[in-house]
Amino acid sequence: MNHIKGYRELSDSEVSMINRIKEHGCIISTLIEEVRNLPNADQRWVSIAKTDLQTGFMALTRSVAQPTTF
Repeated sequence: MNHIKGYRELSDSEVSMINRIKEHGCIISTLIEEVRNLPNADQRWVSIAKTDLQTGFMALTRSVAQPTTF
């Protein structure tokens, strides 16, 4: 069995939760692009939102996966 270095073996429920987080991330990504395409949307704030939301989804994923490396 292959493992990703720095990650422990995840349970089925943990894998399922991470997949749910990833699915929601895809939905949010689509919403961000829809807002980005609005004619008067402030692109600076769209970019800030995208970065902050990416950070949040990464934090959620890491909270479940609990990697052992930086």
